[in-house]
Amino acid sequence: MMGLIDVWPKIRAHFRNSFGTTLHVAIASVDQDNNPTTTPIGSLFLNEDTTGFYFEKYTTSLPKNEVQNPNICVLAVNSSRFFWLKSLFKGYFPSYPAMKLYGKLGVKRKATEREIYALKRRMRLTKRLKGHQYLWGKMGYVREVVFTRAEPIKLGKMTPGL
Repeated sequence: MMGLIDVWPKIRAHFRNSFGTTLHVAIASVDQDNNPTTTPIGSLFLNEDTTGFYFEKYTTSLPKNEVQNPNICVLAVNSSRFFWLKSLFKGYFPSYPAMKLYGKLGVKRKATEREIYALKRRMRLTKRLKGHQYLWGKMGYVREVVFTRAEPIKLGKMTPGL
């Protein structure tokens, strides 16, 4: 386990790289019957402290599950083919290929102008595509998240010294 404050800049860099290759993270929660459920989210942002937020427009299970249990786990995978092929060729990963963040869902609230700008900036490459407006138009509400710990994904001899 890592202490969040010390490694938060590296965690944020990993999540940035993961979004660049996968365009989403997976957020796991537990429903009222204790069944795990996973939701893909393309709008998670990590703040400079150990908090974050995501735009809550299409999520159905996360808000329902939050009532019973606010705990979540977020998985971010660097899916870059170049990263993986280069690592497989060298026999080790220069950085973690994946990371999990554990936290608690917080308040749903109206998005600030700064948060809306961050989303527009992230999705700017798709701005002229037909589906862009369908998916990311009128994103008005965010759900806050407070992260409590991080766990890197270790893959044996491929992640020595990380």
